[in-house]
Amino acid sequence: MRIIFVHGAFVRDGAWWWQPTADVVAEHGLRSSAAVLPSCEADPRGDLHDDAAAVRALLDASDEPALLVGHSYGGMVISEAAAGHPAVHRLFYVTSFLPDAGEALADFGTGEPPPWHVSHGDGTASVREEFVRPRFAQDFDDATYGGAAARLTAQNEAVFGQPATAAAWREIPSTYVLCAGDLATRPETQRKHAARATDVVELDVPHHPFVTRPDLVAGVLLAQTTT
Repeated sequence: MRIIFVHGAFVRDGAWWWQPTADVVAEHGLRSSAAVLPSCEADPRGDLHDDAAAVRALLDASDEPALLVGHSYGGMVISEAAAGHPAVHRLFYVTSFLPDAGEALADFGTGEPPPWHVSHGDGTASVREEFVRPRFAQDFDDATYGGAAARLTAQNEAVFGQPATAAAWREIPSTYVLCAGDLATRPETQRKHAARATDVVELDVPHHPFVTRPDLVAGVLLAQTTT
C-alpha cells in the first residue's frame, strides 16, 4: 500500500506540508509521495484538470494499491483524479471539499469570495497572509509558521470555477476527516461534505492537522492499510 498526498489551495511544495505525517507512516513501512499541482507551481499555471492529471500520473507510476489523500481544495483534485483508476483503494478527505460531478469549488460558498481571497488581475489569486495564522494555522509554532508562510503562492483562479467532471467517491470507499477546530472551513460546512463519504472520523484539530498532529492523521490512514 502507498499513500499519495494532495495539498490545498494557495500553497506550493506539498512534500513540506505532508512531511510530518509522511514520517509517521514511513515508520510503519508505508511509502508516500506528494503531488506537485500545476495550478500552484507550473508556468503557465495549470487548471483543475492539469492538477488531476498530475495525480493520475503518480497513480500510473505503480500498480501498487494507493490511498489518495486530499486536503481542502485537494478534495476537488482527488475526486477528479481517482475516477475509474484501478489503483485507488480508498479516498481520504481532510477538512475538504467533496464535489459531485458538475459542482465547482465556488458552488460551496456564498457566491462572494471569502475575505482572505485576493485576485491579482492576471488570472491568479492568493490568500491574504494576515488571515493565514488566525484562520488556517493558529496552532503552528513560530518556526513552522515561517516555513508555511514561505510556501504561500498564487494559484490559477480558474480552478475555483471549474466543475468536477467526475465524483470518484461514488465508486471508491472514502473517509472524511472532519477537523472540529477548523476556523477556515467551518465544521458545519465540513459536515455537509462529510455526509457524502463512506465513513467520517472527527478530530479536535484545526485546518492543517497533518502538520501539527501527524500522529492523529497517520492513525486514520494506517487503520485502512489492513482492510
